[in-house]
Amino acid sequence: MSAITSSDRALAHGWAALAARRRAGLVAYLTAGYPSVAASVEAFRVADELADVIEVGVPFSDPLADGPTIQRSTFAALQQGMTLAGTLDLIGQAEFTKPVVVFSYFNPILRYGLTRFLHDAAALGVAGLLLTDLPAGSDPAVEQELGASPLDLIRLLAPTTPSTRLAMATRGARGFLYLVSRLGVTGASGSVASDLEASIARVRAVSSLPIAVGFGLSTAAQVAHVARLADGVVVGSALVDRLGSDGVAGARDLLTELRDALDGVERAA
Repeated sequence: MSAITSSDRALAHGWAALAARRRAGLVAYLTAGYPSVAASVEAFRVADELADVIEVGVPFSDPLADGPTIQRSTFAALQQGMTLAGTLDLIGQAEFTKPVVVFSYFNPILRYGLTRFLHDAAALGVAGLLLTDLPAGSDPAVEQELGASPLDLIRLLAPTTPSTRLAMATRGARGFLYLVSRLGVTGASGSVASDLEASIARVRAVSSLPIAVGFGLSTAAQVAHVARLADGVVVGSALVDRLGSDGVAGARDLLTELRDALDGVERAA
């Protein structure tokens, strides 16, 4: 298996390579086990081919931060028996060559065992972990163990986070920062928030980490617009929706459109 080694800080290397090429990164989110185990592995491999970072979503029974599309994919995967252990198994099957970030609520990891998860994920070459419900400072012991692990802790930032708290909110972060483009839950949107540039500037003022913007991005025009402002774009609901309706071929078509759009934007040095 040709897995990325977590200790090599694969995310840092990946973002540096993109910056050298003056390109924004494409972060593709897919729910593990959706729409089936076989299709999920195939979709992972397509994402590995066309995206720069792959976010693998762990199905959870109470996905409060997610909109209808991700919730549907999560419940469908759970009905087929998908678990965190199963998610790790799928990551192993996919044989990723690009950095992988596990996207999860904390409860599945708590049940699995944090120490055990960090060990098993690192052994598979997982590069990072994004926990939707672990704000900075909420559990120092957990954050300390995460900080000592080979996995980069990706912080999720809201556009409403006060400037006075941003430094605290990014504490312990590595790899990149995930900036939510708008309030609410995940889901495709018809427009990009008008204050996104200001939100990005506020984050850049307190952190030198790359910033990837997500929530609501679904079209080539949207990702091209965001690519001029941020270091990366995250596409999830639109990709999961296309995978569910048009299969792996449809997911490939969408990722190709997004890849072409990003490659057509040369960012400032």
